[in-house]
Amino acid sequence: MCSQRTYVILGVVGVIITVAVVLTLPLKGTFIRRCKGFKKYDCENLWSVFQQAYVGKDPCNVPMEAYDPLIAAAPFKPACNRMMFWSKTKNLVQHFNKKRECFLTLEKTLLGSVLRALTWCGEEGSSETFTSGCPDWRKCENNPVDSFWRRASAAFADVACGDVTAVLDGSIETPFDPESIFGSIELKRFKSPRVRSLKIVLFSGKKAVSNCMNPSLKDLQKELGAGITYSCTEMDKSQFNECSSAPETCGPCW
Repeated sequence: MCSQRTYVILGVVGVIITVAVVLTLPLKGTFIRRCKGFKKYDCENLWSVFQQAYVGKDPCNVPMEAYDPLIAAAPFKPACNRMMFWSKTKNLVQHFNKKRECFLTLEKTLLGSVLRALTWCGEEGSSETFTSGCPDWRKCENNPVDSFWRRASAAFADVACGDVTAVLDGSIETPFDPESIFGSIELKRFKSPRVRSLKIVLFSGKKAVSNCMNPSLKDLQKELGAGITYSCTEMDKSQFNECSSAPETCGPCW
């Protein structure tokens, strides 16, 4: 016969298991639901491959390379002349692409879409996925979320082709930050002849602080690979809104 102490222990174990399931299921459910919006993918398998990158590991020791199998399982496909990158203009670009679906950003790809705005991590000695209490870049660089976005950004940039667009923030003093994901990872992977040109759209918002002659953009040009042409266009809020509301012909706005 089980003792009262045994019942208590079993009850505690049951609570721990329940909490772990509660933590994992919302993330998995969101992942699978978003994944099913894309055709011809085994979403359960992708979830399994995704978990292998961080489950059971120190959440401050998940390097970019941990996601190599996930990238291989859902590789990015080139979208020549339609690929858009950004730095410090995330919300603007997402709003623009909702209204005018001419460009492809990382967030609109399968992996970018299923993991957009989510948090996850593992723990040494645990087989579970956690969605709270996870470290971010302020605590450690190689945390699961930031490592994924750096790896995905690299893979997305690797397939960039034709005329590439990047939207930067003209309302700050240094629109091009060499330490940003765009500056430190994506830009460095643009290669000629696959990439023909880089078009910078400098969005000024309410107040223009920088223009296309900004010294940081001169630095950007120095970092750009040989054989890739460069151009820069300044746009204020009204011009950008006009462009996003243009007829769905996907013709150039800049």
